[in-house]
Amino acid sequence: MPADAAVPGVPVREARPPDLPTIAAIYAHHVLTGLASFEIDPPDESEMRRRYAEVRARGLPFLVAEGDGAVLGYAYAAPYRTRPAYRFTVEDSVYVAHKRVGRGIGSLLLASLVSACGRAGCRQMIAVIGDSANAASIALHERCGFARVGLLPATGFKFGRWVDSVLMQRAIGEGDATLPGEKESPGRILAATRSPNL
Repeated sequence: MPADAAVPGVPVREARPPDLPTIAAIYAHHVLTGLASFEIDPPDESEMRRRYAEVRARGLPFLVAEGDGAVLGYAYAAPYRTRPAYRFTVEDSVYVAHKRVGRGIGSLLLASLVSACGRAGCRQMIAVIGDSANAASIALHERCGFARVGLLPATGFKFGRWVDSVLMQRAIGEGDATLPGEKESPGRILAATRSPNL
């Protein structure tokens, strides 16, 4: 789905603190029922508030899709790695309420996230997708311009089995076609040590 695509009646906006209980519930469902996340126990609302605050403190986007007054899904970007050479590269996370999956909301969120990260000065986005059989997430990222760049076999163990990680990547804005200028540096992205639980 192109970056300017839209799902009728579903605007995307910056997440706000009152959205966090719904965000936590959406994520909890995916943690408990799927392999998209390698977490075993869903984080509570206070932990989700901490993660949200950390993303926002770095000047990175944390977005929600909203319909009929309810949060239908969310997406955010976090630093891919904390060492300075990675400062232009982010990793995406996208989760949609389980009853709204398959309606274009994930594509809308991811396209909006890519655009927002471009405005923040990022040049590359990495997707680390749990489960090589996760066809829906792989297809979502392909629709948004990501290419599969690697496979890490059996890096997770969840639900009694070994699970792969699929690596996908796309350039943002000018990507590596030009060198970043000093003013482009997304300086706040690495302002603090990245939490391993973002």
